[in-house]
Amino acid sequence: MGNPKAFLEIHRQEAGYRPIHDRIHDFGEVEQTLSSHLRREQASRCMDCGVPFCHWACPLGNKAPEWNDALYHGDWKLAFRLLTSTNPFPEFTGRICPALCEKACVLNRFNHEPTTNRENECAIIEGAFREGYIQPRVPAGRNGKHVAVIGSGPAGLAAANALNQMGYTVTVLEKNEAAGGLLRYGIPNFKLNKAVIDRRIALLEAEGIIFRYSVPVQSVEALPQQTEQYDAVVIATGTPTARDLRIPGRELKGVHFALELLSQQNRVLAGIEFPKDKRITAHDKDVLVIGGGDTGSDCIGTAHRQGARSVTQIEIMPRPVEGPDDPQSPWPNWPRTLKTTSSHEEGCTRRWNINTLEFLGEDGRLTGVRVQAIDWKPNPEGGRPIMVEKGEPEIIKAELCLLAMGFQKPAHPEYPENVFVCGDAANGASLVVRAMSSGIETARRVNEYLNSK
Repeated sequence: MGNPKAFLEIHRQEAGYRPIHDRIHDFGEVEQTLSSHLRREQASRCMDCGVPFCHWACPLGNKAPEWNDALYHGDWKLAFRLLTSTNPFPEFTGRICPALCEKACVLNRFNHEPTTNRENECAIIEGAFREGYIQPRVPAGRNGKHVAVIGSGPAGLAAANALNQMGYTVTVLEKNEAAGGLLRYGIPNFKLNKAVIDRRIALLEAEGIIFRYSVPVQSVEALPQQTEQYDAVVIATGTPTARDLRIPGRELKGVHFALELLSQQNRVLAGIEFPKDKRITAHDKDVLVIGGGDTGSDCIGTAHRQGARSVTQIEIMPRPVEGPDDPQSPWPNWPRTLKTTSSHEEGCTRRWNINTLEFLGEDGRLTGVRVQAIDWKPNPEGGRPIMVEKGEPEIIKAELCLLAMGFQKPAHPEYPENVFVCGDAANGASLVVRAMSSGIETARRVNEYLNSK
């Protein structure tokens, strides 16, 4: 702990976002950066706690006190080595992780000014790329065994990276035209520039990982035949099935899953063209987003950049508690409090306790959505609260409705013993950092299995 008084003398300072009037006109990353001097000041605020709850909260077990101390002292190379000892891809988590570590920070408990761990790790890894600390790490030798990883999202990439460094020959099979999974096709460019993914994939290829694109696994039943040439197989296909809303009018043009919009927009930015009748756009439309999570927020930001006339977001659950503390999930646990993202700041009507009843349309196209306010009453028998109607139904005008209600946990058959499942494919939709942790753990299990043979 280089500066024992820093947390008392220096306040938390975030890099912040580009001005709204500037950023809503492009898909460039909205988050700004601090100078190296200010970044080192922020790192100095870390208290090097005797019990580092940040380490406990992080699924990867990141050693934030150690690399914050190295950063404060200006030893960027040491900070990079400490950071990447637990985190294979800090350039991803440093941009899109919700920072469980910061909510568990002791400073968050005392004054709600936790150390800026997420921004610090992004600064460290970007500095490492800039200074040339990062070079391909080609394994000294190969052990003669081949592993297939199906899916190139954060879990698949983490598993492939770990297995490759163990000496396995790793082939990543990806159904899409490029690697990244949800990182590339779900997260908008204004949160994660896809050049960041390309840079990492190029490094993994230089380290010996083989990527094969547009290779879908036809079915789980056919998996053994498709992958019989491999000693082990890792399934990291994520949660591809979104929760649907089967109510009258679902077939109307203008009702789409959130990822239909997000993935298409990312592909358009990558230079892929779509026929006019297949293009999903919010331009000059009233947009309704159903679902209050991060995916819904990404739809809001995308709709603004496409030129939406208005954006409304509704959520069937109650409005979360406001403020930094959650009485139902106290520190150091993650607080389920009201979250306002950069997309919300750009303009959005937000409503809670709203149930969707029917999609309305004319000539096959969406014109509005009939909704109703509801309340949640305690269930006298325990379990899930009971939904009760409140007030009269109303119509929200909308020409585009985006369903962002989460994803269904995949079901898997019984696989051969050399097949392993990781990430969201195994656990259901969760955080990128948890998917990466699962990929690393799965690589360890694959290694144990193959060594036992």
